[in-house]
Amino acid sequence: MKTKVAIIGTVGLPARYGGFETLTEHLVEELSDTYDFTVYCSSKKYSSEERKESWKGSRLKYIPLDANGIQSIFYDSWSILHALRGSDVLLILGVAGAWLLPFVRMFTNKKIIISIDGIEWKRDKWPLAAKLYLWFAENLAVKYSHIDISDNESIQDYTSLRYETISRVIEYGADHTRVNAAPSEQDFVTYPFLSKPYAVKVCRIEPENNVLTILKVFSENPEHHLVVVGNWENSHYGKDLKQKFSVFENISLLDPIYDQHTLDMIRGNAFLYIHGHSAGGTNPSLVEAMFLGLPVICYGVSYNRTTTGDQAFYFSDEKELENLLKTLTQDDIKKCALRMKKIAENKYVWNTVAEKYSQVIQESFSVTAKKNVYPEISRLDKKMLEKYNISHLQNIQLFNNAKSRI
Repeated sequence: MKTKVAIIGTVGLPARYGGFETLTEHLVEELSDTYDFTVYCSSKKYSSEERKESWKGSRLKYIPLDANGIQSIFYDSWSILHALRGSDVLLILGVAGAWLLPFVRMFTNKKIIISIDGIEWKRDKWPLAAKLYLWFAENLAVKYSHIDISDNESIQDYTSLRYETISRVIEYGADHTRVNAAPSEQDFVTYPFLSKPYAVKVCRIEPENNVLTILKVFSENPEHHLVVVGNWENSHYGKDLKQKFSVFENISLLDPIYDQHTLDMIRGNAFLYIHGHSAGGTNPSLVEAMFLGLPVICYGVSYNRTTTGDQAFYFSDEKELENLLKTLTQDDIKKCALRMKKIAENKYVWNTVAEKYSQVIQESFSVTAKKNVYPEISRLDKKMLEKYNISHLQNIQLFNNAKSRI
């Protein structure tokens, strides 16, 4: 009999929102022959006609709440309680419903695997009350799960320093992207920027993604064209930015694109990828750009340096980004593109990701308690670390450092 696995915390399938949804889609595709999956979905995001009972071997269960924002706490909690009736393993993506985990551990024999989704409580988009809850929930998620997952070595460093346990590192895949997606004649009409060199950025329009910084730099450097794909209409922040910067001829602001071919066509024909995320872990849009063979300029936090193997270009403010745009040569860009492609092909592949998830599902049945560890890294002089080419150790700031940029 197959092990029954409930996947909790996503908007749902088929994927149409973000990284957790894409991860879920590929886990189902790769592992449905091995596991009996139930995926919890938000009925708010799927019309009655779109709701299906199953998808590629997984059962779909719909919860009448939004999967994001403040409702995510109730959405995840409802999903967890429902999953207790028929699942052996709860694979929980995100910490919103983690307040329930002590009770699940106390009163059931269900196995809990949780991905903490970066350091969610540090995101600027959350008000203070939400940050405090997410900080509390993260603690419960790590303490009461049988296995916790980090999608980036820098997140693993953070959890080991704060909780003195070791998480499993499992990144995202990117080989679903379509390389060499050539534009059609109609594409050139729909997207006139395709006929000229342009940089591209794909993200949620949130302050911690440094959208304002990037837009401002390009607005002041009209010789460079920028295309940004994002959810501009989802917040006052996004609407204000769209209104302010859509007037610049060298800036194209596009609404979300869910068609994989169109998205990869736009990204794949760019000469440069700009990644401004300052919070999170291994960001899906970044590894997808790397797999497409794009040279990358990143905001220089430890997560991004780890993801790119410390082999991309990095900025921390407007001046540094502007300087990179002005000084990078064609040779610099070409060599970076080759480096990014090589890293992605070796590291960000879905069948490898799925196999790692399968291993932790099996391992969860033998875990009774997490081992207590304390990383020696916390006792080392940072100057000594700088002698070694280990990016996620060189760039990490300790949790109790008030100037931490993690």
